Amino acid sequence: MFRIQPRVQGVTPELLELYSGISPSTIGHLTDFGFVKGIHPLYRPIRLLGNAVTVRIPHTDATAVRHALEMAQPGDVLVVDMSGDEERACWGEFRTYAAIAKKLAGVIVGGCVADVRVISRLGFPVYSKGISALNTRALSLEGEVNTAISIGGGCIPPGDLIVGDDDGVFVVSPDRAKEIGERALEKERREAKKRAEYGYAALLEET
Repeated sequence: MFRIQPRVQGVTPELLELYSGISPSTIGHLTDFGFVKGIHPLYRPIRLLGNAVTVRIPHTDATAVRHALEMAQPGDVLVVDMSGDEERACWGEFRTYAAIAKKLAGVIVGGCVADVRVISRLGFPVYSKGISALNTRALSLEGEVNTAISIGGGCIPPGDLIVGDDDGVFVVSPDRAKEIGERALEKERREAKKRAEYGYAALLEET
């Protein structure tokens, strides 16, 4: 049985502009809530920013991922809860092609992914708990799309703001995103001023 809810557009263009240069590590100075524990970028350097479309699959059956891909819109981030399975990969080369064609912002998998070399060459932002050559199946058993899911110890509702870079991923509720974003931006401005004072600003710009 599949539970497929309407897509939620919680992220506004103004929030995307506000967070365009904000690092998750800056957000991590301001709040503990929203950090997705145990999730790592598939490659570096990497950057991820977008609107969450959530998916929950029952271990071996990844049919719901296809439903989510069909529903997702440009700028969305697919966030996949694999119900605790950390052995199988539900994402790989051809789903990446489909995501790029739909102009998605990236994917977060609370489990494993495959086809690392191809995805890295494509430069499509993918985060996961691990890598595996063992794959899920299209069994059409059950799954959920755009319901509240859990990855890395936190609840992720559809429509939340996803912010990722080399250091990891933060999920920010749209209700709090403006306040946190403005504080994060001010902190980064202060840090940029300190770098200039110490003479490190030009060095960091080169990297």
